[in-house]
Amino acid sequence: MIKHRPHGSGHPYSVDTDQRSPIDPIAGEPLDLGVRSTSDVERVDLIYELDGIPQTPLALQKTQRKSRGQVLDGGHLASAQARLARQSGGWTVQLNGLTFGQKLRYRFVSNSGNTRWFVTSVYQWKDSDLQISTSGTSRLNGGVRMLTNGEHVRAIKFQFELSADERVSGFGERFEAQEFRSSKVDTILFEQYKNQGKEARTYMPMPFAHVVGGGGWGFWIDSYRKVEFDIGKQETNLLKVTVDVDGLIGEPFSPEIHFFDGSPSEVLDAFLNKCGRPQELPEWVFGLWASANEWNTQAEVLRQADLHREYDISFSNLVIEAWSDESTFTTWRDAERTSKVSSGETKLTDFSFPKDGAWPNPKEMVDDLHSRGVKVHLWQIPLLKMRPHPKGPLAEDVSEAIEGGHLIIEENSAGVEKPYRNRGWWFPLGLMPDLSDPESAQWWTDKRRYLVRDLGIDGFKTDGGEHAWGRGLLYKNGKRGDEMNWKFPVHYAEAYGNLLTSEGKAPVTFSRAGNVGSQAHGAFWAGDENSTWEAFRWSLNAGLTASASGIFYWGWDFAGFSGDVPSSELYLRSAATACFVPIMQYHSEFNHHRLPSRDRTPWNIAERNSDPGVIDEFRNIIKIRDRLRPYLTGQMAKAINTGKPLMRPLYFDTLDKEIWDPRASFQWQLGDSLLVAPIVNEGLAKRTVWLPSGSDWVEAYSGNSHRGGAFIEAETTTAASVPVFVRASAWTEMKTIFRAA
Repeated sequence: MIKHRPHGSGHPYSVDTDQRSPIDPIAGEPLDLGVRSTSDVERVDLIYELDGIPQTPLALQKTQRKSRGQVLDGGHLASAQARLARQSGGWTVQLNGLTFGQKLRYRFVSNSGNTRWFVTSVYQWKDSDLQISTSGTSRLNGGVRMLTNGEHVRAIKFQFELSADERVSGFGERFEAQEFRSSKVDTILFEQYKNQGKEARTYMPMPFAHVVGGGGWGFWIDSYRKVEFDIGKQETNLLKVTVDVDGLIGEPFSPEIHFFDGSPSEVLDAFLNKCGRPQELPEWVFGLWASANEWNTQAEVLRQADLHREYDISFSNLVIEAWSDESTFTTWRDAERTSKVSSGETKLTDFSFPKDGAWPNPKEMVDDLHSRGVKVHLWQIPLLKMRPHPKGPLAEDVSEAIEGGHLIIEENSAGVEKPYRNRGWWFPLGLMPDLSDPESAQWWTDKRRYLVRDLGIDGFKTDGGEHAWGRGLLYKNGKRGDEMNWKFPVHYAEAYGNLLTSEGKAPVTFSRAGNVGSQAHGAFWAGDENSTWEAFRWSLNAGLTASASGIFYWGWDFAGFSGDVPSSELYLRSAATACFVPIMQYHSEFNHHRLPSRDRTPWNIAERNSDPGVIDEFRNIIKIRDRLRPYLTGQMAKAINTGKPLMRPLYFDTLDKEIWDPRASFQWQLGDSLLVAPIVNEGLAKRTVWLPSGSDWVEAYSGNSHRGGAFIEAETTTAASVPVFVRASAWTEMKTIFRAA
């Protein structure tokens, strides 16, 4: 048997063996065609026609099958990735010399079955008189080109002019850099498990950017399809843009471009007015967030809460990831259902909890944590798990989802519609609810309502969100995957936020994936990373670019969550830095309960590194954080009203050219009064800091005064501190935050 999928799996960075590449053939460029096969296939031939004229058949060459671009790595994806990476049969052939407008009709034949006929046509980049809709002061420079086959248009190109002194930043959450002049960026939303900065891939892209320098301006390409930016790399004075589209010549199809004039805060404020502003969340989100994948029983959760109290380390938020059966993501593991799902709205009384089970009394546990001042958040994935084959309540959920039309649908190459099956390696083949549809979102969240109403759950870790692959997916609003897949995480967080507010709770979601519109929906963290200094730096890039793009409630798994535990130095440097970002969280990956533990608690770090002083140092960090919380709350409210982020790159507050000097890297303002300049390299006790002009500054821990407009050398006496400076005019008010330590 042989199989050919013209569009492949939809993996945005990898070409599958059994697909057409490029999917839309381009004149003058080679076209690769492939199939995958069973082991009995000995020969495959391509039978094809060009403009109805039969061509000489071509024999395919055998190749190793590859699919979905998986790369083996350690951690929780390793076994799933290994299964997908097993070798299987693949065959490929290349066509050359295709010309504009040609119609290609082809099929594959083998000694063990044939494929049906497939049809496509050849595209080419052409000059166009297309008029793109814009708002604001247009920076379009020159004409528009389109990728067309004469009737259909798949992409357009245009450009903006850049002056020599302009810098470009933003583009959502970016790990690889904070400024992008002389580089390329795309807006592909992708689950890059670790090494995001190395691969230049992100969970939260946005076609929005600041252009800093001169008069100042910014832009937003209003599209959820792929956008690629060449920011002065090919031609130093041009920012070139390529946008995927789907339209017919003579009909409107291009996205609107919004231009914004002014300072970075004015640009961001105008952008937020269009895409949605962050909502004020409760003060408790600024407390420590604690989490570990191996806190997967009630006894362990309460033991860890007791240890926080024993060591006098306050925490405000507990994320329980491994709570559910990981099939429904609605039912506590080991719980026994006493009534059918279809019997009505789910209630806590529909379940019994075995005394010897993992969670003998979750309501009692939540009440206990609340009595300690700790809010409880539960982990979620937006999928119905289909491996192994669903049984019991999950089977009923699947039946309801299909019969109620609540799922994202896929149209295959033969035009047959069926529920989309997740093609990623995490929960493969899972069904995906269409959360863009209000009725389906209500159906999905109602199954979780009892967790909020009956147990008092305070928020949800809305993990995942990157699972929709392929432009052939169909949503209930009539739109296809190429314009909806990367908006899914916006609807995902919104649906859970609506659930919480409908039950009188604040809309506290904690998401990894996002896009334009996510600004209005909850808090975010930077996803999965190793415990390395390199990942530390990547994460700070992510925070500053995300904040500059309007993601105000942001944090990361400080000191990393994956691999062996960090050194005391990395842990404390990272924790001291996280003290001065909006969301402060530690978290650790599942390690199958192997010993020694990989928890990122300060007591485990102290034990693993034979360094008991870690606990005292960490306690001091948290005490500073707790004293800082009223400031963070007030400054966040101001940020939301003004469009000037709480955690913000220096270009929001100063025109000093020196902020682009490499010596000033990894600096930011935290609100109006604090300047943060962490040490992000191993073995260093000091760093160079640029103190912006226009103000005097006071070193927070020493009280030493400095004039602005100069580089200084800032030293730290311990790994548990970070160079922080207070604007001199705020020192009297702020000094007790630091001097009480």
